[in-house]
Amino acid sequence: MGSDSDLPSMAAAIAICEEFGVAHEVAIISAHRTPERMVDYAQNAHLRGLKVIIAGAGGAAHLPGMVASLTPLPVIGVPVSSRHLQGVDSLYSIVQMPRGIPVATVAIGNAQNAGLLAVQILASHQPELLQQVLNYRQTLKQSVLDKQQRLEQLGYSQYLQEQQEQHSG
Repeated sequence: MGSDSDLPSMAAAIAICEEFGVAHEVAIISAHRTPERMVDYAQNAHLRGLKVIIAGAGGAAHLPGMVASLTPLPVIGVPVSSRHLQGVDSLYSIVQMPRGIPVATVAIGNAQNAGLLAVQILASHQPELLQQVLNYRQTLKQSVLDKQQRLEQLGYSQYLQEQQEQHSG
């Protein structure tokens, strides 16, 4: 991440890696304040055994693109919400990469999806991890089916009231 202020957003990616048992590292590397460190990290990541990099940044959000320009690994960019432009500036910065330097980009502040995408990339060559992804998807499906069943049992008005109470208390 570009700054420690990005950690609350990036924590969801870390949690996904932990949930799936994927080894990971967490680092603060600023494209602007520690450019030499960023270059060294990105150029040597594959030599250290990394397989994918999730890079989160807010504001100018140069970290994901700069890392992608320096590494042969897949890079997933997480636009972190900023005070002034709510992360739209970060999103535009990350998705507007020149041809030849791709950065997969998730929604503003959605580090959970970045973590899931990283896991899916790794799972493409790891059958055990692929099975975990399939199981995870099944839990998502079951969650929706359970909600539908509850909605049918309660009716929309009571279901909505229950949802509002859960979110307010």
